[in-house]
Formats: sequence, structure tokens, C-alpha cells
Amino acid sequence: MINTLKIFDTLQQTLDPSAAKAIAEILGTIYEDLQNTVTKTDFSELREIVKELGDAQKATEIRIGTLAERVEELAEAQKRTEARVEELAEAQKRTEARVEELAEAQKRTEARVEELAEVQKGTERELRLLVGEHQETRKQLGGLSTTVGYTLENEAYKALPALLKKDHKVIVKGKLKRQYVTDSKGNYLEINIYGSASKNGKTLTIVGESKSQLSQKAIDEFLRKKINRLKDVHKNIFPILVTHMISDPDVGEYANDKGIALYYSYDF
Repeated sequence: MINTLKIFDTLQQTLDPSAAKAIAEILGTIYEDLQNTVTKTDFSELREIVKELGDAQKATEIRIGTLAERVEELAEAQKRTEARVEELAEAQKRTEARVEELAEAQKRTEARVEELAEVQKGTERELRLLVGEHQETRKQLGGLSTTVGYTLENEAYKALPALLKKDHKVIVKGKLKRQYVTDSKGNYLEINIYGSASKNGKTLTIVGESKSQLSQKAIDEFLRKKINRLKDVHKNIFPILVTHMISDPDVGEYANDKGIALYYSYDF
């Protein structure tokens, strides 16, 4: 008689208990049904089938174990992915916060630029006012300079005849005055002090200029722009310069070396 209990104990070592029990019961039934008909060869084949079923069960369990390991690996990968997603989410939050900071900084910069633009407009208005005032000041100074020059010349017209007679034996004929005269090319020149005179029977032409402060440069300009341009028209020119003061101590001697009669306002 077949020992189904022993078969069950053997099968449950490799199979699920319920499966082992079912197989043991089936084998018991088969054994009873085939006890008088199953040959030794048939029983060997049946035993081989049971063994194959056991091997298949083992292979299944191996595959299940491998699948479990794979599932565990996937779970670990999922955990790492979730952690990385959290890191990215934090980085995104920090990025958004930084963008907001930059946006606020941009707003402050734009506001500052607008303030500077307004200040610039105010500065430009002030500069225009200053330019206008400067132009007016220059205009007034120019007028004042002209007035001072005219005053010096007016005094010279009255005082020079006597001074020239005393210092240089030059006799002024008529009045000294301001006048436009033409040079050798027919161009008009404005002469501050102009008149006729004589010395020892020789006719002279007085050509003079007034300077509030006289320098060597001013002397050179007077000679170049006035005397040199008139010497071909007036043969005997008597050059005169009148001033309130000189720019350095050598100016008076420089004028004398150039043959110019120099008079100061205090001489008048």
C-alpha cells in the first residue's frame, strides 16, 4: 500500500503544503485505481512526472525570487528618483526666489535710472541757464572792456598832443580820433588813435591803439595787424600805444625797442 503521508512530507519540502497534499491524495487514489492494472514501467513514468513537477516548482520559485530582487531594485531606484525630484524641486524654489530678487533689483535700478534722468534734465536746465548767464556776463564784460577802452582813448585824444610835443617834438595837426583806413589791398582797418602830425617839417601819420593791459604779444599783434599793413600806404607812421598797465616789467622796454611811443593812463 502507498504511504500518502510520507509522500506529503516529501512533497511539502519543495511544494506549497496545499499542493503537496493534493498531489499526495491524487497519488493515493491513482495507486489504488491502478494497483491491479499499472505496470512497473507506468509507475516509473508517473514518478518521473512528479519529479518534473517538483523541478518546475523549484524553477518557478527561483524566478519568483529573481523577480522579487528586481522589484526591490526598482523600489530603490524609485526612492532615488523621488529624492532627486525633491532636490530639483528645492533647486527650482531657490531659482524662483533668485529670479524674484533679480526682478526687484531690476525695478529698483529702473527707478534709479528714472531719478537720474530727472536729475540730468535738471542739470541740463541749470547748464542752459549758466550758459545764458555766462554769455550775458561775457557780453557785459565785452561792453565794459569796450567802455574802458573808449574811455582810455578819449583821455588819450586830449592828452597826447601835449605829451607828443614835449617828449618827441611831434606837432599834432587837427584832432586825434577813431577812424577806418584802407591798407594797401583796399581792406578797411579800425584804428583806435589816428591823426596827422609833423616833425622838423616832415609829415607823419599817427597810428595808435589802446590796451587795458599791454603784453609783448599785444605789441607784436599791433605791429603785424596795423602798422605793417599800413606802411605801404603811409610812408611816415608814428606808432603809439596807450595802456593802464603792462603784463610784465619787460613790456615797456620791448615797446621802445620796436620804436613805439608808450604812454600810461596816469600820464594823462
